[in-house]
Amino acid sequence: MALPLGEAGIREIPNEAAVLSEMQSNIGEQTGLYIFPGPGVGKNATRQEKNEAMKHVGEKMAANPSGLLMYHAPGRPFTLGKWLGTEFGTELLEAILVVFLLAQTRIVSFAGRVGFVLVAGILAAITTNVSYWNWYGFPCVYTASYVLIQIVGFFLVGIVAALLLPKRAPAA
Repeated sequence: MALPLGEAGIREIPNEAAVLSEMQSNIGEQTGLYIFPGPGVGKNATRQEKNEAMKHVGEKMAANPSGLLMYHAPGRPFTLGKWLGTEFGTELLEAILVVFLLAQTRIVSFAGRVGFVLVAGILAAITTNVSYWNWYGFPCVYTASYVLIQIVGFFLVGIVAALLLPKRAPAA
C-alpha cells in the first residue's frame, strides 16, 4: 500500500494455505460476506427461530472466535488498476459533491469554508468506520487510521475549495 496507514490493523492469516484450503472446502463457490459465529438458523427461519437463536449467539461468541469474512470464490482476477481507478473516482465524486454543497452556502471566510468541508469529512469518516468498529470489532488502529485518512482528505479539499471558489457577499 502507498501509505503505512493503509495497512494499519491488517494482518495476514498464519498458516494461510491450510485456512484457504478449509475455506474452499467449506464455502466453495459461494462468494459473499460471512459473519461467524452465526446464529445457526437458515435463511428461511421464522422470526421466532431467529429470536431464539440470537439468545445463544453471546454464548457462541464467548466460546469461539468471531469475525467478519469477505469471501471470494477462486478465480477472482487481481485488477489493481481497476480498484485504484474506482477508489480515485469515488473520492473525486466525494470532493465534487462536498464542494457543490459548500457552493450552496453563503460562507465567505477561508476558515468557515475549510471548516464546512472538514465537518462534512468528519461525517463521512465516522458514518461507516465507527459502526464497523462497534458492530464487527474492526481493530481500533484500523478504524482510527481510516477516519484520519478521510478527515485529512476532506481538510485538503476544503483548503483547495476555499482558495478557488469565488467570494460571495454575505447575506444581509
